[in-house]
Amino acid sequence: MASSQTLKNKTIKGVFWQTVQKASSQLASFVVSVVLARMLSPDDFGVIAMTYIFMNIANVLVDCGLGSSLVQKKETDDLDINSVFYFSMGVSVFLYLLLFICAPMIARLYHNVLLVEIIRVLGLGLLFSSAISVQSAIILKQMDFKKLFYNSLISTILSGIIGLTMAFLGFGIWSLVAQTISNSAISVVTLFYLTRWRPRLTFSFTRLKGLYKFGLNYMGANLFGTFFNELKGFLIGIRYQPADLAFFNRGDTIPKLINGNITGTVSSVLFPAISKLQDDKAAVKSAMQKSMMTTTFIIAPLLTILIASADSVIPALYSYKWAEAIPFLQILGFGYLFSVLGSVNLLAMNAIGRSDVTLILEFVKKPVFLFILLYTIKISPMALAIGTSAYALYATSVNALPNKKLIGYSYREQLHDILPQLFLAFGVGCIAFLIGRMNWNCWLSLFVQWGVGISLYIGFAILVKMESYQYVKETALDFLKCYK
Repeated sequence: MASSQTLKNKTIKGVFWQTVQKASSQLASFVVSVVLARMLSPDDFGVIAMTYIFMNIANVLVDCGLGSSLVQKKETDDLDINSVFYFSMGVSVFLYLLLFICAPMIARLYHNVLLVEIIRVLGLGLLFSSAISVQSAIILKQMDFKKLFYNSLISTILSGIIGLTMAFLGFGIWSLVAQTISNSAISVVTLFYLTRWRPRLTFSFTRLKGLYKFGLNYMGANLFGTFFNELKGFLIGIRYQPADLAFFNRGDTIPKLINGNITGTVSSVLFPAISKLQDDKAAVKSAMQKSMMTTTFIIAPLLTILIASADSVIPALYSYKWAEAIPFLQILGFGYLFSVLGSVNLLAMNAIGRSDVTLILEFVKKPVFLFILLYTIKISPMALAIGTSAYALYATSVNALPNKKLIGYSYREQLHDILPQLFLAFGVGCIAFLIGRMNWNCWLSLFVQWGVGISLYIGFAILVKMESYQYVKETALDFLKCYK
């Protein structure tokens, strides 16, 4: 009973610190991106976006799923950690050399010679990735999320200052490159200080092999997901202009930021928590259910009001030169509404050690996604955005199906748990949309839309005593008790 209460307290504190971490660091990052978007051109952001598919896939390969293996494994020691560190470091050096050699070919593919030097500089971030992965795994294993908060905030603020200073001095696109690289470098230094962990000259292929069994499946699923997610930008970059890719990505930024902050917070806390409960299916289901309901309660109104106020949000934040991103924000934002179903289901499968199932699901989903991409890219970037949102709805249903057998939590039950929040969110979103039809200043319109929308949503939830609201309230009260 005591250990169960300790885990609950750690989870509650973890949710708090992860929420603070995500909110503070992403707010700082968002502010920096808004200022940079006003200082630089859409083409600058489009050129950087062309590198995403290569950099993000390389980062997945560097980790090899071994960081998550360290978290998922019930008992780990220093030999496990050192083995993962040295293996990941070797992979990162190999991948950087590969990118360095292939940079001219990638530049020719995009018909942009500037990409040669950009890729070679951005690739240096891979050398930091192995250390970041191991250090983060140590903190996640201990569920000491306060340290992640400090690291994220420090690295985001300092790298943001570097990026803004360079943009002000006229370095253009290189200010974005410097911001990215400095963020990784500062993270390594900060995490080394916070974890107090130092690599030792110990290595075991046997330990690595044991961790790799889970990590290989996890990496495979991640690799598939990352490749197809970045394939959108890759195809737009090849077929259309850099500005088109920039508008697509800018429209995706805010809904992705909201979704990533909330689901990312829940996932990073829930994964180690469920890993400790993995032998108790009833406890895993209960944790999933509460997480899914509370996450949807928070994320649904934010996304619906964002979609309703998009034609005020984009000009207010980025200026009218980014106006072509408005429809992208509305369409892509809709696709994120059901994302909590997919992310929590996948997380639960990985946490109970069934990363093999998540890999199989990628083979089921991604042929459909590939068909949608190849068909819609011929029409326009907007058609691709519509196809992406349609696929998101399909993917969430596929992700939910295995947990009926694995955990006893069916797709029907999951929909029953989140639909009340979604219906209420759609209602306040419609009201916010109608408010936006008035000819007001964009900032005044935003203030009224968000103020009225959020007030109505919370007020109605309290009035009808919505179950998910009660969970949010109980979690907040439990947190206060933990710190008394």
